[in-house]
Amino acid sequence: ESSSNMAIELRQSFQIRAPIEAVWAFLLDPKNVVACMPGASLTQVIDEKSFVGAVKVKVGAVTAQYQGTITYTGIDAAARVVTMLAEGKERGGGTVKGTIVSRLSSIEGGVVTNVETSSSFDLTGKIVQVGRGMIEGISAQIIKMYVGNVRAMLEPIAAAAATAAPGIAAPPPARQESINIVAVVARTLWEGIKGFFKRLFGQRSS
Repeated sequence: ESSSNMAIELRQSFQIRAPIEAVWAFLLDPKNVVACMPGASLTQVIDEKSFVGAVKVKVGAVTAQYQGTITYTGIDAAARVVTMLAEGKERGGGTVKGTIVSRLSSIEGGVVTNVETSSSFDLTGKIVQVGRGMIEGISAQIIKMYVGNVRAMLEPIAAAAATAAPGIAAPPPARQESINIVAVVARTLWEGIKGFFKRLFGQRSS
């Protein structure tokens, strides 16, 4: 049934102020990837190319907790392209399956790495009922938080190395148990909501 499944495609581009070798090595370690992903936890490393984990996502009243595997299906060191396959099952019977391709390039004389990611996912289950716009919005927000966490871990080390100061590892990013779409929507629509209440209470008090 078409209403019970949904295909999502996302493209993101971001920069990290660290050399390409450091970012590449970072992406190839599943422990790093999971540590930076909001709501995610690493259950088991099967081998250097596949690992088992869990991720919890809350979208309004719908909370979905997925257990699944991520496998590095393509690692092209020369082109600096890594491809990951993600497959997960949700307690309520929903599924998620998709690929994430990350392409790295060195810019600004090697001090900054540009990362282009393209993701395509097929979703089934209760999460689909919240709608495409909501799912795409929360996905973009998760990626934004993930990027922020990667920067927080890598950039201080790169900066310390660049100034020949002793390298001090950044503390791991603050973990979030799950992503709450309510907070995301509140941030996105805050100005509109504020204006609405101003008008509403302005009319009431007059």
